[in-house]
Order: sequence, then C-alpha cells, then structure tokens
Amino acid sequence: MKKRILLKIGSNTLTKETDQISRGKIEDIGRQIASLKDDYEFIIVSSGAIAAAKQFVKLEHNGEDINVKQALAAIGQPHLMRMFQESFRELGLFAAQCLLSYSDFENPKSKANIKNTIDILASNNFIPIINENDTVAADEIQFGDNDKLAALTAALLKADLLLIATNTNGIYTKTSIENGQPETIFEVLGIDSLQQEISSHKSSHGTGGMQSKVEAATIAQKAGIETWIVNGLNDNFISDALGGSGKHTKIKTKDGHFLEGH
Repeated sequence: MKKRILLKIGSNTLTKETDQISRGKIEDIGRQIASLKDDYEFIIVSSGAIAAAKQFVKLEHNGEDINVKQALAAIGQPHLMRMFQESFRELGLFAAQCLLSYSDFENPKSKANIKNTIDILASNNFIPIINENDTVAADEIQFGDNDKLAALTAALLKADLLLIATNTNGIYTKTSIENGQPETIFEVLGIDSLQQEISSHKSSHGTGGMQSKVEAATIAQKAGIETWIVNGLNDNFISDALGGSGKHTKIKTKDGHFLEGH
C-alpha cells in the first residue's frame, strides 16, 4: 500500500526567492512525483497565488492591505493552477484544485466532504492541489503561509508524512545562526526544545517563518504524523529526503520513523 505524503510548498520555494513563480521548480516537483508515484501518494498544499498575481498586475496600496492581498490571490490562483496543470500534464500527471478555509475544519460535514473528495481524487490518480480560499478567509495570508492548513489537512486525510518545503536546510540551532554558520537540527521528538531554537525571521514572500512550521508540526505530531522540514530550493529535494540524503529536520512521533518498514 502506498504511503500518503502531504507536501506543503511555500511561496519562496515556488518563486526560488525571486519575484516570479518558477516553472522550472514546478517541473522539478512534478518530475519527482512522477518518479515516486508507484510508492507514494502525493497531496499538495501550495502557496503562491499572490506571487503569481504580482507577475501580471499591480494593485493600489502596494499590496499591503489585506483586502488587496485577497484580490491578488483571486487573480493569481487560476494562473498558479494553470502552471501546475500544464507542467504536470507534460509528465503524465493530473492535478485538481481544492480551496479550503479553517471553518471547513470546524464543521463535521465539511470535514467528511473534504476527505471523501480528496480520497476519490487520489484513488483516481489525480493530485489534489490545495490552497486557502483567500477570497473568504485571510488567516494564512496574515499568519501562516499555509503551514497550519497543511497540518490540519494532513491530520484529516491521515497522511503518513507532512513534508514542508521551505528555503532553509530545516531548522537551525539558535547558536549557529548567531555565529553565522547555520547548523541543521536533524531529528527531534520534543517540540518544546525547538521553540527555544527557532528564529522569528520571516522571508520576503512567505508569511510563516519557522514558528508556524513548528506549530504545524505540533498539530501533525498529535495526529501521529511525522514532519520533515526540507529545503525546497534544491533540485530533487523530495527524492533526496526520501532517499536519506540532504540536510533537513525530522520532527518524529513516538510511534517510530516514517521510513521504517518501507
């Protein structure tokens, strides 16, 4: 039976830390999924709608007002999905869009509908690409860059792994950051110990920073799901992480390691 991976892709990964969505990065993600699809089932939570819109338009107030950001997300989301669909189709992959909000996770009927729909998509070899419904909700725009949404979705869908792609080699020790020579924390079980290590720094496109990623890992851990924080800027970052190479942080559960027995 395939293991289910919830892959969360942040804006800085999709833009490769530039001002535009990188088709090359989307293709890199698609190639990896295509090569791994016999063993793993992928569900994607993707940021990047606002970044996609900024390639085409400039609205008043420089995009700082929350309503402007919501408007930008509405403009950019179709462009983002088109890039995913075109890139994935060339690799023989099929994508489907799912827009969610936090209120969906508070309603038992909505939760059941989400799970049933995504399970059907996955069983028919469609890759669900999930984003927050920014037109009606602004939580992730303001606070989390989809990290919490990814964790809640992973828990609801009983994923085996939450894989968060960001622009660092995982979580660094606080001392190493202060020394200017970042060192990755490779494995950890206790979330509390990470709180003392993380920086409040947030990147230029993303809104989460490491705090929101640790909070997401806390949600996942309570659901018995391991979280890996990997550097999505690297080519082959998914394959390398699953193959045991590259520097990344694994936030484990008490039930053992994700790769055990696989």
